Amino acid sequence: MTKAELVEAVAKSANISKGAAEKAVAAFIDSVSGALKKGDRVTLVGFGSFEVSNRQARTGRNPQTGKEIKIAEAKVPKFRPGKALKDAISAKK
Repeated sequence: MTKAELVEAVAKSANISKGAAEKAVAAFIDSVSGALKKGDRVTLVGFGSFEVSNRQARTGRNPQTGKEIKIAEAKVPKFRPGKALKDAISAKK
């Protein structure tokens, strides 16, 4: 699902205009991004949690040349699905 498809689905589900749905989706994304930038954890009960994790520096390889390269330490976003989301996905039809 693309962002445009998500906006359309939100508009249809909430019975609002696509413009309002686009603003709502953008506000959600901005809010989650802002919280993660500050180092906060975002928890949506039943859906899951967004958090920032530190990835250690490591040595990698350039696949074209085979030469070793150093990969710097980085902060990466992570998502952990909640129980309700896991159950909804694994539910048998």
